[in-house]
Amino acid sequence: MDEDLTTIHITKALSSSMIVELIEKYPNLNEITCSPSVYNRTSQTYIDALSQLDIEVVKEYNWGAKSKTNGAEFEVLELSNQGLKPKEISEKLDITLNRVYYLLRKCNANFDNRKRKNNHEDVKNLKDEGLSAKEISDKLNIPLRSVYYILNKK
Repeated sequence: MDEDLTTIHITKALSSSMIVELIEKYPNLNEITCSPSVYNRTSQTYIDALSQLDIEVVKEYNWGAKSKTNGAEFEVLELSNQGLKPKEISEKLDITLNRVYYLLRKCNANFDNRKRKNNHEDVKNLKDEGLSAKEISDKLNIPLRSVYYILNKK
């Protein structure tokens, strides 16, 4: 007998014999939780009778697998925004590299903090100033093909 237990969860619809068994087994029972489908199959008469005995029957929805991230996606995203590379994040948090990429995708992170050979912002700013691709290439001393690639990148 578990006399100190005040809340239990049931998976079958309540019946008169089940109520008697529960009250005998758990004398300090205050609350019975069940899924919405079990609650709907339980007679309202039984629910009212239990409420007169100061035992509340509550619908509780606890289905499905629980999240295994435990808020790690926010920590990964914060480190990513600080400029850390995925490999550095995985080493710092002691999680796999694939997990880091998964958590970043889950947060819809725009993971664009890799080191680039050419500064894309400089190329775009010069284009906004009205310079042609050939002039940008000559001025920044980068290949013309790279200038076109940067300008056409979305």
